[in-house]
Amino acid sequence: MNDEARSNCPVGTGGEPEATRSAVPMGIVVLTFALLFLGGVYFDHHSGWFNARVYSPYVSGEQLELYQPKSGAAAALAQGKKVYETVCGICHGPDGMGKPGQAPPLAGSEWVNAGGFHRLAQIPLDGLNGDLQVEGKDWNLNMAPMGAALSDSDLAAVLTYIRSSWGNKAGPVSADDVKAIRAVVAGHPAVNAGQLNSIPE
Repeated sequence: MNDEARSNCPVGTGGEPEATRSAVPMGIVVLTFALLFLGGVYFDHHSGWFNARVYSPYVSGEQLELYQPKSGAAAALAQGKKVYETVCGICHGPDGMGKPGQAPPLAGSEWVNAGGFHRLAQIPLDGLNGDLQVEGKDWNLNMAPMGAALSDSDLAAVLTYIRSSWGNKAGPVSADDVKAIRAVVAGHPAVNAGQLNSIPE
């Protein structure tokens, strides 16, 4: 090693060369942070992770789940809710609590929670008129046969939805059940409470 190289090489006490620490050039530090920042901006604009337009208008996973395709019993309930809100909810309310002077409640109703469903199914198929008692309260109504125009599967879905919503715990109704009841009662005049009570469940 020549004298010049030897003079530039730090030597320890034992005569051996030593490694020394030197600062990272500031330009490299700035460049590294700049690249990280630009990478984050690119990720933000192209990945959708932080972009609200990807997720809106949903605010939670539970809310998003409501809009996912369903099958089986869940699909029937979703269809029942949709038809109920379109056809029945106008009078009986979206919460099934009814409207004073207009329609009785379905939530907690003894007609809805009965062991069978034949009486309940006949009401939307034929309509209802006259006095009716629901949860100890008298109602005097004229209900058109709102379910007569529905398909068997849609009416079954609505009845199932009503019988399992707002605290009601009654069993499901199938399209075949509705079809059988429709074959017997279709085209009959509107029924009253006395006639309904005479129908076996």
